[in-house]
Amino acid sequence: MKKLSARRRHPLAALVVLIFALAATGGLYAAFAPAEKAQADETSQSLAIEEGKKLYTVGCSSCHGTGGQGTSDGPSLVGVGAANVDFQVMTGRMPAQQPGAQVPRKKVVYTQAESDQLGAYIASLGPGPSVPEEEQYDPAGADIANGGELFRTNCAQCHNFTGKGGALTNGKYAPGLEGVSNKHIYEAMLVGPQNMPSFPDGIMPPEDKRDIVAYVDEMNGKEATNPGGFSLGSLGPVVEGMFGWIFGLGALIVVAIWVAARTTKAKKS
Repeated sequence: MKKLSARRRHPLAALVVLIFALAATGGLYAAFAPAEKAQADETSQSLAIEEGKKLYTVGCSSCHGTGGQGTSDGPSLVGVGAANVDFQVMTGRMPAQQPGAQVPRKKVVYTQAESDQLGAYIASLGPGPSVPEEEQYDPAGADIANGGELFRTNCAQCHNFTGKGGALTNGKYAPGLEGVSNKHIYEAMLVGPQNMPSFPDGIMPPEDKRDIVAYVDEMNGKEATNPGGFSLGSLGPVVEGMFGWIFGLGALIVVAIWVAARTTKAKKS
């Protein structure tokens, strides 16, 4: 008893007890807090899927089938991923007004929260690309020069070299990229909507997609101060060639007529 009492009176006894208490508290927190957080996340995800299924049943099932399996009026959504849903819904392309060669961009029907719920439900049907985080498509610090090179190599043949868009076959077209958010440009590369090929991370790394986003963002902001002079709408060599033929050749014809008229008048005099 005297030894125990002496240990309690030791100057370091309080410090030892405090360290033990902190260690025990930290251990208990590490044991139970993550499980509670994981359980809360799982419950939240389940609720989002449930709400998304309700929205899907009302607004999407008539074309895509009651279980996302697809019908003659709409493709299967199994495995398309939440990123595809976010792109189609938040650009107003879905729900579609009517079938056609291509679904155009229009006024958005759903809120972002509802789109997230639809995405959660579609993602539950099969694995697919998830909605990108903001840092993935943030153009700050990206390599714009590399993005321009990648864009001209992979995108310009359809979207034009400054993203003005262009015509394709059978009534289809590559839409203009002016006014399209960085997030949706990144998602389009990730999932390949409609006639566009997809560029998953295995084909085009996230850093390259971010560089392309930065290039398009730069082009959208440079139209008013084009360093090359009159841009002719930035529609490319076809328009520039037409301009050259109409105005250049026209000017030569006017000069030739003027020279001929002066020559004729000089001979008569």
